[in-house]
Amino acid sequence: MADERCDVLIVGGSLGGVAAAIRAGEMGASVALIEESDWIGGQLTSQGVCTPDENRWIETTGGTTSYRAFREQARDHYRTEYRLSKTGKKQKRLNAGSCWVSRMAVEPKVARNLLAQQLAALPNVTVHLNARAVEVETRDDTISAVHADIGDGLHVRFLSSFVLDATELGDLLPLAGVEHVVGAEGRGQTGEPDAPAHARPEWIQPFTFPFALELRPRGEDHTITPPHDYEELKRLQEYRILDGAMRGMFGELGWWSYRRVIAAENFDDPALPCDIAMINTGSNDYKGGVIPTDDRDGDRETLDRARRASLGYVYWLQTECPRADDPAKRGYPEMKLRGDLFNTSDGVAPHPYIRESRRIRAVKTVLEQEIVAADSIGAPHQVGPRAAFFHDSVGIGHYWLDIHEGGTPEPNRFLDTKPFQSPLGALVPVRVANLIPTCKNLGVTHLTSGAYRLHPIEWNVGESAGALAAFCAMRGIAPRAVLEDSASLRSYQRSLLDAGIPLYWWTDLPSGHPAFIPAHALAIEEVWPGGDDLAFRPDETLTTSETHELTERLGSQLVRQLEGLTRAECAGRIYDALFPNGWGVH
Repeated sequence: MADERCDVLIVGGSLGGVAAAIRAGEMGASVALIEESDWIGGQLTSQGVCTPDENRWIETTGGTTSYRAFREQARDHYRTEYRLSKTGKKQKRLNAGSCWVSRMAVEPKVARNLLAQQLAALPNVTVHLNARAVEVETRDDTISAVHADIGDGLHVRFLSSFVLDATELGDLLPLAGVEHVVGAEGRGQTGEPDAPAHARPEWIQPFTFPFALELRPRGEDHTITPPHDYEELKRLQEYRILDGAMRGMFGELGWWSYRRVIAAENFDDPALPCDIAMINTGSNDYKGGVIPTDDRDGDRETLDRARRASLGYVYWLQTECPRADDPAKRGYPEMKLRGDLFNTSDGVAPHPYIRESRRIRAVKTVLEQEIVAADSIGAPHQVGPRAAFFHDSVGIGHYWLDIHEGGTPEPNRFLDTKPFQSPLGALVPVRVANLIPTCKNLGVTHLTSGAYRLHPIEWNVGESAGALAAFCAMRGIAPRAVLEDSASLRSYQRSLLDAGIPLYWWTDLPSGHPAFIPAHALAIEEVWPGGDDLAFRPDETLTTSETHELTERLGSQLVRQLEGLTRAECAGRIYDALFPNGWGVH
Protein backbone atom coordinates (compact mmCIF):
# COMPACT_ATOMS: atom_id res chain seq x y z
CA MET A 1 0.00 0.00 0.00
CA ALA A 2 1.34 3.42 -1.02
CA ASP A 3 0.79 6.71 0.78
CA GLU A 4 -0.09 9.92 -1.06
CA ARG A 5 0.03 13.19 0.84
CA CYS A 6 -1.87 16.33 -0.09
CA ASP A 7 -3.40 19.38 1.51
CA VAL A 8 -6.88 18.63 0.18
CA LEU A 9 -8.45 15.30 -0.77
CA ILE A 10 -11.67 15.48 -2.77
CA VAL A 11 -13.66 12.27 -2.85
CA GLY A 12 -15.98 12.40 -5.85
CA GLY A 13 -15.86 14.12 -9.24
CA SER A 14 -19.24 15.83 -9.04
CA LEU A 15 -19.70 19.33 -10.44
CA GLY A 16 -19.05 20.69 -6.95
CA GLY A 17 -16.00 18.46 -6.57
CA VAL A 18 -14.47 19.77 -9.79
CA ALA A 19 -15.16 23.39 -8.78
CA ALA A 20 -13.54 22.70 -5.40
CA ALA A 21 -10.44 21.22 -7.00
CA ILE A 22 -10.04 24.16 -9.34
CA ARG A 23 -10.40 26.78 -6.58
CA ALA A 24 -8.17 24.99 -4.06
CA GLY A 25 -5.59 24.36 -6.79
CA GLU A 26 -5.63 27.99 -7.92
CA MET A 27 -5.03 29.03 -4.30
CA GLY A 28 -1.86 26.93 -4.25
CA ALA A 29 -2.99 23.90 -2.25
CA SER A 30 -1.91 20.41 -3.29
CA VAL A 31 -5.08 18.58 -4.29
CA ALA A 32 -5.99 14.97 -5.06
CA LEU A 33 -9.39 14.16 -6.55
CA ILE A 34 -10.65 10.58 -6.74
CA GLU A 35 -13.70 9.58 -8.77
CA GLU A 36 -15.28 6.11 -9.04
CA SER A 37 -16.02 6.37 -12.76
CA ASP A 38 -14.19 7.75 -15.78
CA TRP A 39 -16.41 10.86 -15.83
CA ILE A 40 -16.11 14.15 -13.98
CA GLY A 41 -18.75 16.88 -13.83
CA GLY A 42 -21.71 15.03 -12.34
CA GLN A 43 -25.09 16.47 -13.22
CA LEU A 44 -23.69 18.58 -16.07
CA THR A 45 -21.96 15.64 -17.80
CA SER A 46 -22.45 11.98 -16.87
CA GLN A 47 -25.96 12.61 -15.54
CA GLY A 48 -27.15 14.26 -18.74
CA VAL A 49 -28.49 17.50 -17.26
CA CYS A 50 -26.43 19.48 -19.74
CA THR A 51 -28.97 22.25 -20.18
CA PRO A 52 -28.24 23.66 -16.72
CA ASP A 53 -30.98 24.80 -14.37
CA GLU A 54 -30.12 28.38 -13.43
CA ASN A 55 -31.60 31.76 -12.49
CA ARG A 56 -32.56 34.83 -14.49
CA TRP A 57 -29.41 36.78 -13.50
CA ILE A 58 -26.91 34.03 -14.33
CA GLU A 59 -25.36 35.83 -17.30
CA THR A 60 -24.09 38.74 -15.18
CA THR A 61 -24.34 38.39 -11.39
CA GLY A 62 -26.34 35.28 -10.48
CA GLY A 63 -23.39 32.95 -9.95
CA THR A 64 -19.65 32.87 -9.44
CA THR A 65 -17.29 34.39 -11.98
CA SER A 66 -15.66 31.03 -12.70
CA TYR A 67 -19.02 29.36 -13.36
CA ARG A 68 -19.95 32.05 -15.85
CA ALA A 69 -16.51 31.74 -17.46
CA PHE A 70 -17.07 28.02 -17.96
CA ARG A 71 -20.40 28.73 -19.65
CA GLU A 72 -18.64 31.04 -22.11
CA GLN A 73 -16.01 28.38 -22.80
CA ALA A 74 -18.82 25.99 -23.71
CA ARG A 75 -20.33 28.55 -26.07
CA ASP A 76 -16.94 29.24 -27.64
CA HIS A 77 -16.57 25.51 -28.37
CA TYR A 78 -19.55 25.63 -30.71
CA ARG A 79 -18.47 28.92 -32.27
CA THR A 80 -14.99 27.59 -33.09
CA GLU A 81 -15.59 23.90 -33.81
CA TYR A 82 -18.66 24.27 -36.05
CA ARG A 83 -19.95 26.65 -38.69
CA LEU A 84 -22.86 28.64 -37.34
CA SER A 85 -25.90 29.55 -39.41
CA LYS A 86 -27.21 33.10 -39.66
CA THR A 87 -29.58 32.24 -36.83
CA GLY A 88 -26.72 31.05 -34.66
CA LYS A 89 -24.52 34.04 -35.47
CA LYS A 90 -27.26 36.46 -34.44
CA GLN A 91 -27.17 35.18 -30.86
CA LYS A 92 -24.92 37.34 -28.70
CA ARG A 93 -25.06 34.58 -26.08
CA LEU A 94 -25.23 31.39 -28.05
CA ASN A 95 -27.65 28.73 -26.87
CA ALA A 96 -26.58 25.75 -28.98
CA GLY A 97 -29.85 23.95 -28.37
CA SER A 98 -32.20 26.94 -28.23
CA CYS A 99 -33.73 25.14 -25.27
CA TRP A 100 -36.23 26.96 -23.09
CA VAL A 101 -35.31 25.51 -19.71
CA SER A 102 -31.89 27.17 -19.86
CA ARG A 103 -29.98 29.96 -21.56
CA MET A 104 -27.26 27.59 -22.72
CA ALA A 105 -26.67 23.99 -23.71
CA VAL A 106 -23.58 21.82 -24.02
CA GLU A 107 -23.08 18.17 -24.96
CA PRO A 108 -22.00 15.98 -22.00
CA LYS A 109 -18.61 14.99 -23.41
CA VAL A 110 -17.84 18.57 -24.41
CA ALA A 111 -18.50 19.74 -20.85
CA ARG A 112 -16.42 16.90 -19.42
CA ASN A 113 -13.49 17.75 -21.67
CA LEU A 114 -13.61 21.44 -20.82
CA LEU A 115 -13.58 20.66 -17.09
CA ALA A 116 -10.76 18.17 -17.54
CA GLN A 117 -8.71 20.83 -19.35
CA GLN A 118 -9.12 23.21 -16.42
CA LEU A 119 -7.92 20.55 -13.97
CA ALA A 120 -5.03 19.50 -16.19
CA ALA A 121 -3.80 23.11 -16.30
CA LEU A 122 -3.16 23.02 -12.54
CA PRO A 123 0.11 21.13 -11.81
CA ASN A 124 -0.74 20.83 -8.11
CA VAL A 125 -4.01 18.96 -8.82
CA THR A 126 -3.95 15.18 -9.38
CA VAL A 127 -7.03 13.36 -10.67
CA HIS A 128 -7.53 9.63 -10.16
CA LEU A 129 -10.39 8.21 -12.24
CA ASN A 130 -11.92 4.77 -11.65
CA ALA A 131 -10.83 5.15 -8.01
CA ARG A 132 -13.07 4.36 -5.05
CA ALA A 133 -12.76 5.23 -1.36
CA VAL A 134 -13.11 1.99 0.63
CA GLU A 135 -12.02 2.85 4.18
CA VAL A 136 -11.62 5.90 6.40
CA GLU A 137 -9.32 6.21 9.40
CA THR A 138 -10.36 8.66 12.11
CA ARG A 139 -8.73 9.95 15.26
CA ASP A 140 -10.08 12.49 17.78
CA ASP A 141 -12.98 13.64 15.58
CA THR A 142 -10.66 14.07 12.62
CA ILE A 143 -10.27 12.05 9.43
CA SER A 144 -6.64 10.97 9.43
CA ALA A 145 -6.58 8.90 6.22
CA VAL A 146 -8.76 7.69 3.37
CA HIS A 147 -7.99 4.36 1.69
CA ALA A 148 -8.88 4.02 -1.98
CA ASP A 149 -8.63 1.43 -4.71
CA ILE A 150 -7.35 3.37 -7.71
CA GLY A 151 -7.39 0.62 -10.36
CA ASP A 152 -4.99 -2.06 -11.59
CA GLY A 153 -4.99 -3.57 -8.13
CA LEU A 154 -3.39 -0.48 -6.59
CA HIS A 155 -4.38 0.59 -3.10
CA VAL A 156 -3.47 4.07 -1.87
CA ARG A 157 -3.78 5.65 1.55
CA PHE A 158 -4.43 9.38 1.15
CA LEU A 159 -3.12 11.52 3.98
CA SER A 160 -4.55 15.01 3.79
CA SER A 161 -5.31 17.92 6.07
CA PHE A 162 -8.86 18.28 4.75
CA VAL A 163 -11.27 15.82 3.14
CA LEU A 164 -14.09 17.02 0.91
CA ASP A 165 -17.07 14.76 0.26
CA ALA A 166 -18.00 15.48 -3.35
CA THR A 167 -19.85 12.22 -3.99
CA GLU A 168 -23.31 12.42 -5.49
CA LEU A 169 -24.99 10.59 -2.60
CA GLY A 170 -22.78 11.66 0.29
CA ASP A 171 -21.18 8.21 0.30
CA LEU A 172 -18.22 9.31 2.39
CA LEU A 173 -20.42 10.38 5.31
CA PRO A 174 -21.39 6.90 6.57
CA LEU A 175 -17.94 5.54 5.66
CA ALA A 176 -16.33 8.16 7.91
CA GLY A 177 -18.97 8.00 10.64
CA VAL A 178 -20.06 11.60 10.01
CA GLU A 179 -23.43 12.51 11.49
CA HIS A 180 -25.87 12.92 8.63
CA VAL A 181 -29.50 12.97 7.56
CA VAL A 182 -31.27 11.19 4.74
CA GLY A 183 -34.80 11.88 3.54
CA ALA A 184 -37.31 14.25 5.08
CA GLU A 185 -37.03 15.75 8.54
CA GLY A 186 -40.14 16.04 10.70
CA ARG A 187 -41.89 19.34 11.34
CA GLY A 188 -41.01 19.11 15.00
CA GLN A 189 -37.31 19.05 14.09
CA THR A 190 -37.28 21.98 11.69
CA GLY A 191 -40.50 23.95 12.09
CA GLU A 192 -40.87 23.90 8.32
CA PRO A 193 -44.50 24.40 7.26
CA ASP A 194 -44.30 21.77 4.50
CA ALA A 195 -42.31 19.14 6.39
CA PRO A 196 -44.20 15.94 7.30
CA ALA A 197 -45.46 15.63 10.85
CA HIS A 198 -42.78 13.05 11.57
CA ALA A 199 -39.41 12.31 9.96
CA ARG A 200 -39.70 10.25 6.79
CA PRO A 201 -36.18 9.03 5.90
CA GLU A 202 -37.61 7.15 2.92
CA TRP A 203 -38.88 10.39 1.35
CA ILE A 204 -36.00 10.99 -1.05
CA GLN A 205 -36.42 12.86 -4.32
CA PRO A 206 -36.60 10.60 -7.39
CA PHE A 207 -33.56 10.11 -9.58
CA THR A 208 -33.64 10.02 -13.38
CA PHE A 209 -31.67 8.36 -16.16
CA PRO A 210 -31.70 10.90 -19.03
CA PHE A 211 -31.02 9.90 -22.63
CA ALA A 212 -30.33 11.74 -25.88
CA LEU A 213 -32.53 11.52 -28.97
CA GLU A 214 -31.81 12.80 -32.46
CA LEU A 215 -34.79 13.81 -34.56
CA ARG A 216 -34.00 12.19 -37.88
CA PRO A 217 -36.02 12.72 -41.11
CA ARG A 218 -39.47 11.19 -41.19
CA GLY A 219 -39.43 7.75 -42.78
CA GLU A 220 -36.34 6.53 -40.96
CA ASP A 221 -36.86 3.80 -38.36
CA HIS A 222 -34.61 3.58 -35.32
CA THR A 223 -36.96 1.66 -33.05
CA ILE A 224 -35.14 -0.11 -30.23
CA THR A 225 -35.94 -3.48 -28.67
CA PRO A 226 -38.16 -2.86 -25.64
CA PRO A 227 -37.09 -3.96 -22.16
CA HIS A 228 -38.41 -7.39 -21.16
CA ASP A 229 -40.68 -5.78 -18.54
CA TYR A 230 -41.86 -2.94 -20.78
CA GLU A 231 -45.59 -3.26 -20.06
CA GLU A 232 -44.99 -3.25 -16.32
CA LEU A 233 -42.69 -0.24 -16.58
CA LYS A 234 -45.18 1.62 -18.77
CA ARG A 235 -47.84 1.25 -16.07
CA LEU A 236 -45.42 2.24 -13.33
CA GLN A 237 -44.04 5.31 -15.08
CA GLU A 238 -47.26 6.42 -16.80
CA TYR A 239 -45.38 7.46 -19.95
CA ARG A 240 -46.65 10.72 -21.39
CA ILE A 241 -45.50 13.91 -23.09
CA LEU A 242 -46.71 16.94 -21.19
CA ASP A 243 -45.18 17.97 -17.87
CA GLY A 244 -45.26 21.30 -16.07
CA ALA A 245 -45.28 24.26 -18.47
CA MET A 246 -45.04 22.14 -21.65
CA ARG A 247 -47.72 22.98 -24.23
CA GLY A 248 -47.20 20.28 -26.83
CA MET A 249 -44.71 18.04 -28.55
CA PHE A 250 -43.16 20.80 -30.66
CA GLY A 251 -43.38 24.56 -30.92
CA GLU A 252 -43.19 27.17 -28.19
CA LEU A 253 -42.67 25.58 -24.77
CA GLY A 254 -42.65 22.23 -26.51
CA TRP A 255 -41.54 18.89 -25.08
CA TRP A 256 -38.89 18.51 -27.75
CA SER A 257 -37.19 21.89 -27.23
CA TYR A 258 -37.42 21.76 -23.42
CA ARG A 259 -33.89 20.34 -22.96
CA ARG A 260 -32.74 20.40 -26.59
CA VAL A 261 -28.94 20.31 -26.70
CA ILE A 262 -28.39 20.94 -30.42
CA ALA A 263 -30.80 22.96 -32.55
CA ALA A 264 -29.96 22.30 -36.18
CA GLU A 265 -31.20 25.78 -37.12
CA ASN A 266 -28.22 27.28 -35.25
CA PHE A 267 -25.69 25.49 -37.46
CA ASP A 268 -24.72 25.34 -41.09
CA ASP A 269 -22.48 22.34 -40.64
CA PRO A 270 -22.81 18.75 -41.92
CA ALA A 271 -21.65 17.45 -38.54
CA LEU A 272 -24.87 18.72 -36.92
CA PRO A 273 -27.65 18.13 -39.45
CA CYS A 274 -30.48 17.36 -36.99
CA ASP A 275 -31.80 18.39 -33.61
CA ILE A 276 -30.63 16.49 -30.54
CA ALA A 277 -32.58 16.68 -27.28
CA MET A 278 -31.76 15.36 -23.81
CA ILE A 279 -34.84 13.75 -22.31
CA ASN A 280 -35.32 14.34 -18.60
CA THR A 281 -39.02 14.57 -17.70
CA GLY A 282 -41.56 13.19 -15.28
CA SER A 283 -41.84 10.07 -17.42
CA ASN A 284 -38.31 8.95 -16.64
CA ASP A 285 -38.22 10.20 -13.05
CA TYR A 286 -38.08 6.71 -11.57
CA LYS A 287 -41.16 5.79 -9.53
CA GLY A 288 -40.21 2.27 -8.42
CA GLY A 289 -37.83 3.10 -5.57
CA VAL A 290 -35.31 5.54 -4.18
CA ILE A 291 -31.59 5.68 -3.41
CA PRO A 292 -29.62 5.66 -1.20
CA THR A 293 -30.82 3.02 1.24
CA ASP A 294 -28.94 0.73 3.59
CA ASP A 295 -29.29 -2.13 1.08
CA ARG A 296 -26.46 -1.87 -1.49
CA ASP A 297 -27.67 -4.86 -3.50
CA GLY A 298 -31.19 -3.47 -3.48
CA ASP A 299 -29.91 -0.09 -4.65
CA ARG A 300 -28.16 -1.76 -7.59
CA GLU A 301 -31.38 -3.53 -8.56
CA THR A 302 -33.26 -0.22 -8.31
CA LEU A 303 -30.73 1.44 -10.61
CA ASP A 304 -30.89 -1.40 -13.15
CA ARG A 305 -34.68 -1.23 -13.30
CA ALA A 306 -34.60 2.56 -13.59
CA ARG A 307 -32.32 2.30 -16.63
CA ARG A 308 -34.87 -0.04 -18.20
CA ALA A 309 -37.62 2.44 -17.34
CA SER A 310 -35.83 5.08 -19.41
CA LEU A 311 -35.35 2.64 -22.29
CA GLY A 312 -39.03 1.81 -22.02
CA TYR A 313 -39.79 5.49 -22.46
CA VAL A 314 -37.64 5.56 -25.61
CA TYR A 315 -39.62 2.63 -27.01
CA TRP A 316 -42.94 4.26 -26.07
CA LEU A 317 -41.93 7.47 -27.83
CA GLN A 318 -40.96 5.52 -30.94
CA THR A 319 -44.05 3.30 -31.07
CA GLU A 320 -46.98 4.56 -28.96
CA CYS A 321 -46.68 8.31 -28.50
CA PRO A 322 -49.48 10.24 -30.28
CA ARG A 323 -48.02 12.09 -33.27
CA ALA A 324 -48.50 15.86 -33.36
CA ASP A 325 -48.52 15.87 -37.17
CA ASP A 326 -50.99 12.98 -37.53
CA PRO A 327 -53.13 12.10 -34.47
CA ALA A 328 -54.30 8.94 -36.21
CA LYS A 329 -50.78 7.53 -36.08
CA ARG A 330 -48.61 6.57 -33.16
CA GLY A 331 -44.91 6.81 -32.47
CA TYR A 332 -41.85 8.62 -33.74
CA PRO A 333 -39.61 5.84 -35.04
CA GLU A 334 -37.38 8.54 -36.54
CA MET A 335 -36.24 9.48 -33.02
CA LYS A 336 -32.79 7.93 -32.79
CA LEU A 337 -31.21 7.04 -29.46
CA ARG A 338 -27.78 8.71 -29.39
CA GLY A 339 -25.77 6.65 -26.94
CA ASP A 340 -22.56 8.00 -28.44
CA LEU A 341 -23.10 11.20 -26.47
CA PHE A 342 -22.27 9.10 -23.39
CA ASN A 343 -20.46 6.07 -24.87
CA THR A 344 -22.86 3.71 -23.08
CA SER A 345 -23.89 0.37 -24.56
CA ASP A 346 -27.60 0.93 -23.95
CA GLY A 347 -27.65 4.62 -24.92
CA VAL A 348 -28.72 5.88 -21.49
CA ALA A 349 -26.65 8.28 -19.37
CA PRO A 350 -23.92 6.40 -17.50
CA HIS A 351 -25.09 7.76 -14.15
CA PRO A 352 -28.49 8.81 -12.86
CA TYR A 353 -29.33 12.43 -12.22
CA ILE A 354 -29.29 12.64 -8.42
CA ARG A 355 -31.58 15.26 -6.91
CA GLU A 356 -31.02 14.48 -3.25
CA SER A 357 -28.07 13.28 -1.22
CA ARG A 358 -27.24 12.35 2.32
CA ARG A 359 -26.63 15.65 4.13
CA ILE A 360 -24.35 16.51 7.01
CA ARG A 361 -25.71 17.51 10.38
CA ALA A 362 -24.29 20.99 10.25
CA VAL A 363 -23.69 23.81 12.67
CA LYS A 364 -26.31 25.65 10.62
CA THR A 365 -29.07 23.99 8.61
CA VAL A 366 -30.95 26.16 6.09
CA LEU A 367 -34.72 25.91 6.61
CA GLU A 368 -37.70 26.32 4.31
CA GLN A 369 -38.97 29.39 6.14
CA GLU A 370 -35.59 31.08 5.60
CA ILE A 371 -35.78 31.00 1.80
CA VAL A 372 -39.41 30.60 0.72
CA ALA A 373 -41.51 33.63 -0.15
CA ALA A 374 -44.30 34.44 2.29
CA ASP A 375 -47.14 33.96 -0.18
CA SER A 376 -45.86 30.48 -1.06
CA ILE A 377 -46.30 29.07 2.44
CA GLY A 378 -49.05 31.34 3.75
CA ALA A 379 -46.96 32.78 6.55
CA PRO A 380 -45.08 36.08 7.00
CA HIS A 381 -41.56 34.75 6.62
CA GLN A 382 -39.40 36.16 3.81
CA VAL A 383 -41.25 39.27 2.68
CA GLY A 384 -38.41 41.50 1.36
CA PRO A 385 -36.54 41.10 -1.92
CA ARG A 386 -34.02 38.70 -0.38
CA ALA A 387 -34.18 35.56 1.73
CA ALA A 388 -32.88 35.42 5.31
CA PHE A 389 -29.61 37.26 5.81
CA PHE A 390 -26.52 35.24 6.76
CA HIS A 391 -23.51 37.26 7.93
CA ASP A 392 -21.30 34.21 7.24
CA SER A 393 -22.37 33.95 3.60
CA VAL A 394 -20.10 32.01 1.25
CA GLY A 395 -22.21 32.46 -1.88
CA ILE A 396 -25.61 33.03 -3.38
CA GLY A 397 -28.27 31.08 -5.25
CA HIS A 398 -31.80 31.16 -6.49
CA TYR A 399 -34.21 28.47 -7.65
CA TRP A 400 -37.67 27.31 -6.76
CA LEU A 401 -38.07 24.84 -3.92
CA ASP A 402 -38.70 21.99 -6.33
CA ILE A 403 -39.71 18.56 -4.99
CA HIS A 404 -40.57 15.95 -7.64
CA GLU A 405 -43.08 13.16 -7.28
CA GLY A 406 -41.48 9.77 -7.57
CA GLY A 407 -40.90 6.57 -5.66
CA THR A 408 -42.61 7.67 -2.43
CA PRO A 409 -46.07 8.97 -1.43
CA GLU A 410 -44.70 12.51 -0.99
CA PRO A 411 -46.52 15.04 -3.22
CA ASN A 412 -44.64 17.36 -5.53
CA ARG A 413 -43.96 20.92 -4.40
CA PHE A 414 -42.92 23.93 -6.44
CA LEU A 415 -42.62 26.94 -4.15
CA ASP A 416 -41.31 30.38 -4.96
CA THR A 417 -38.17 31.40 -3.08
CA LYS A 418 -36.34 34.64 -2.50
CA PRO A 419 -32.75 34.94 -3.77
CA PHE A 420 -30.79 33.29 -0.97
CA GLN A 421 -27.30 32.95 0.49
CA SER A 422 -25.30 29.89 1.50
CA PRO A 423 -24.01 30.22 5.08
CA LEU A 424 -20.57 28.95 6.09
CA GLY A 425 -22.26 27.16 8.99
CA ALA A 426 -23.88 24.82 6.45
CA LEU A 427 -20.38 23.64 5.42
CA VAL A 428 -19.26 22.84 8.98
CA PRO A 429 -20.20 19.44 10.49
CA VAL A 430 -21.31 19.36 14.11
CA ARG A 431 -18.38 17.14 15.12
CA VAL A 432 -15.84 16.02 12.51
CA ALA A 433 -13.23 18.76 12.27
CA ASN A 434 -11.75 18.40 8.79
CA LEU A 435 -14.56 17.14 6.57
CA ILE A 436 -16.25 19.68 4.27
CA PRO A 437 -19.39 18.97 2.19
CA THR A 438 -18.91 20.01 -1.41
CA CYS A 439 -22.16 19.58 -3.32
CA LYS A 440 -25.71 18.53 -2.38
CA ASN A 441 -24.58 17.20 1.01
CA LEU A 442 -24.29 20.52 2.83
CA GLY A 443 -26.47 21.57 5.78
CA VAL A 444 -29.86 21.86 4.13
CA THR A 445 -33.10 20.03 4.81
CA HIS A 446 -34.97 17.70 2.50
CA LEU A 447 -37.11 20.66 1.45
CA THR A 448 -34.39 23.28 1.01
CA SER A 449 -32.20 20.77 -0.82
CA GLY A 450 -34.82 21.10 -3.56
CA ALA A 451 -33.59 24.68 -4.11
CA TYR A 452 -29.87 24.22 -3.41
CA ARG A 453 -29.27 21.27 -5.78
CA LEU A 454 -28.99 23.19 -9.05
CA HIS A 455 -25.88 23.69 -11.20
CA PRO A 456 -24.64 27.22 -10.33
CA ILE A 457 -25.38 26.67 -6.63
CA GLU A 458 -23.56 23.33 -6.50
CA TRP A 459 -20.62 24.92 -8.33
CA ASN A 460 -20.63 27.80 -5.82
CA VAL A 461 -20.81 25.40 -2.85
CA GLY A 462 -17.92 23.39 -4.28
CA GLU A 463 -15.83 26.45 -5.11
CA SER A 464 -16.33 27.91 -1.63
CA ALA A 465 -15.60 24.52 -0.03
CA GLY A 466 -12.34 24.23 -1.98
CA ALA A 467 -11.44 27.79 -0.97
CA LEU A 468 -12.23 26.98 2.67
CA ALA A 469 -9.99 23.91 2.64
CA ALA A 470 -7.10 25.80 1.04
CA PHE A 471 -7.58 28.78 3.37
CA CYS A 472 -7.53 26.53 6.45
CA ALA A 473 -4.56 24.51 5.18
CA MET A 474 -2.50 27.66 4.71
CA ARG A 475 -3.26 28.85 8.24
CA GLY A 476 -3.31 25.54 10.06
CA ILE A 477 -6.84 26.06 11.40
CA ALA A 478 -10.14 24.17 11.17
CA PRO A 479 -13.33 25.34 9.39
CA ARG A 480 -15.04 25.65 12.77
CA ALA A 481 -12.39 28.17 13.81
CA VAL A 482 -13.08 30.26 10.71
CA LEU A 483 -16.77 30.29 11.55
CA GLU A 484 -16.20 31.28 15.18
CA ASP A 485 -13.45 33.90 14.73
CA SER A 486 -14.68 37.09 13.08
CA ALA A 487 -11.25 38.10 11.75
CA SER A 488 -10.71 34.70 10.12
CA LEU A 489 -14.25 34.69 8.75
CA ARG A 490 -13.87 38.10 7.12
CA SER A 491 -10.47 37.17 5.71
CA TYR A 492 -11.92 34.01 4.19
CA GLN A 493 -14.91 35.88 2.80
CA ARG A 494 -12.58 38.48 1.31
CA SER A 495 -10.74 35.67 -0.51
CA LEU A 496 -14.08 34.62 -2.00
CA LEU A 497 -14.83 38.14 -3.20
CA ASP A 498 -11.33 38.37 -4.68
CA ALA A 499 -12.14 35.21 -6.65
CA GLY A 500 -15.39 36.71 -7.96
CA ILE A 501 -17.73 34.82 -5.64
CA PRO A 502 -20.60 37.14 -4.59
CA LEU A 503 -21.76 36.96 -0.97
CA TYR A 504 -24.88 39.12 -1.20
CA TRP A 505 -27.57 39.62 -3.80
CA TRP A 506 -26.77 42.65 -5.93
CA THR A 507 -28.05 41.98 -9.44
CA ASP A 508 -26.24 44.85 -11.18
CA LEU A 509 -22.70 44.56 -9.79
CA PRO A 510 -20.59 42.06 -11.75
CA SER A 511 -17.30 41.09 -10.15
CA GLY A 512 -15.26 43.51 -12.25
CA HIS A 513 -17.22 46.57 -11.12
CA PRO A 514 -15.29 49.01 -8.86
CA ALA A 515 -18.10 48.83 -6.28
CA PHE A 516 -18.21 45.02 -6.19
CA ILE A 517 -16.10 44.51 -3.05
CA PRO A 518 -17.24 47.67 -1.19
CA ALA A 519 -20.94 46.94 -1.80
CA HIS A 520 -20.64 43.32 -0.69
CA ALA A 521 -18.52 44.12 2.35
CA LEU A 522 -20.86 46.88 3.53
CA ALA A 523 -23.90 44.64 3.01
CA ILE A 524 -22.33 41.75 4.96
CA GLU A 525 -21.43 44.18 7.77
CA GLU A 526 -25.07 45.42 7.67
CA VAL A 527 -23.90 48.97 7.03
CA TRP A 528 -25.41 49.53 3.59
CA PRO A 529 -29.23 49.56 3.29
CA GLY A 530 -30.44 46.57 1.31
CA GLY A 531 -33.33 48.46 -0.24
CA ASP A 532 -36.62 47.22 -1.63
CA ASP A 533 -35.13 45.49 -4.65
CA LEU A 534 -32.04 43.50 -5.61
CA ALA A 535 -30.33 46.27 -7.55
CA PHE A 536 -27.50 48.40 -6.15
CA ARG A 537 -28.00 51.11 -8.81
CA PRO A 538 -24.34 52.24 -8.75
CA ASP A 539 -24.81 55.29 -10.98
CA GLU A 540 -27.71 56.81 -9.04
CA THR A 541 -27.59 58.97 -5.92
CA LEU A 542 -28.80 57.99 -2.46
CA THR A 543 -32.49 58.30 -1.67
CA THR A 544 -33.62 60.39 1.28
CA SER A 545 -34.52 57.31 3.32
CA GLU A 546 -31.13 55.71 2.60
CA THR A 547 -29.34 58.91 3.66
CA HIS A 548 -31.26 58.90 6.96
CA GLU A 549 -30.50 55.24 7.50
CA LEU A 550 -26.78 55.70 6.84
CA THR A 551 -26.70 58.73 9.13
CA GLU A 552 -28.12 56.64 11.97
CA ARG A 553 -25.47 54.01 11.42
CA LEU A 554 -22.42 56.12 10.57
CA GLY A 555 -23.07 59.61 11.88
CA SER A 556 -23.82 62.81 10.07
CA GLN A 557 -20.20 63.92 9.63
CA LEU A 558 -19.32 61.06 7.29
CA VAL A 559 -22.66 61.08 5.47
CA ARG A 560 -22.38 64.83 4.71
CA GLN A 561 -19.28 64.03 2.69
CA LEU A 562 -21.39 61.86 0.38
CA GLU A 563 -23.64 64.62 -0.98
CA GLY A 564 -23.75 64.66 -4.77
CA LEU A 565 -21.86 61.37 -5.17
CA THR A 566 -23.15 58.30 -6.96
CA ARG A 567 -24.07 55.29 -4.90
CA ALA A 568 -20.91 53.50 -6.08
CA GLU A 569 -18.79 56.48 -5.01
CA CYS A 570 -20.60 56.62 -1.67
CA ALA A 571 -19.93 52.95 -1.04
CA GLY A 572 -16.26 53.46 -1.87
CA ARG A 573 -15.93 56.42 0.52
CA ILE A 574 -17.65 54.57 3.37
CA TYR A 575 -15.61 51.43 2.71
CA ASP A 576 -12.33 53.36 2.83
CA ALA A 577 -13.37 55.12 6.04
CA LEU A 578 -14.40 51.93 7.84
CA PHE A 579 -11.72 49.62 6.46
CA PRO A 580 -8.62 51.70 5.71
CA ASN A 581 -6.54 48.55 5.24
CA GLY A 582 -9.24 46.76 3.23
CA TRP A 583 -12.09 44.58 4.43
CA GLY A 584 -10.87 41.20 5.61
CA VAL A 585 -7.21 42.12 5.15
CA HIS A 586 -5.17 41.18 8.22
